Amino acid sequence: MFRLKIILITALLALFAFSLNSCGTGADARKFPPDPKERVKKNIEQGKGFRMMDSLNKGGSGTFEFASSNELWRASLDTIDFMPLASVNYSGGIIITDWYSTNSSVDSVKISIRFLTNEIRSDALDIKVFNRKCKIQSNCIISEKSGSLISELKSKILKTAAIYQKEKEDKDYKPYVGSKIK
Repeated sequence: MFRLKIILITALLALFAFSLNSCGTGADARKFPPDPKERVKKNIEQGKGFRMMDSLNKGGSGTFEFASSNELWRASLDTIDFMPLASVNYSGGIIITDWYSTNSSVDSVKISIRFLTNEIRSDALDIKVFNRKCKIQSNCIISEKSGSLISELKSKILKTAAIYQKEKEDKDYKPYVGSKIK
């Protein structure tokens, strides 16, 4: 059994190493800098690569980029703060609310916000609104809604995000660092 595990691990490592080897793209060498460090820099700037050891090379600065620094993300959460959240994934770029209804009505709404970019622009968000109508608790019809609610949500989120971005760019802006209760 132990030998089988070793053989399996070795085969997986060989497959991984083989997959890293490529035949090349036939790119024109004149368009790329001869210095390897410059090529790496250019590739990373163009989004063609990544660096695994970046966090170690920075010396452990302890500075982290949290979701609260993304104005679009904050504005979205602030806009739908009255609704219960079912799933929130910053790294995946999605917010999904739970079913929400006013009073104890048979109609309820669920909102899904997907972030396509961090830039504050009209095509940065993909918002979907779902409507659930129940006659009896187990007999429900769910449909995707279209119309003014989606455009109103998008408009409100973008306006709020623009305000947050403006506040951040102001000279006297001091980010919230938490409570200082002793």
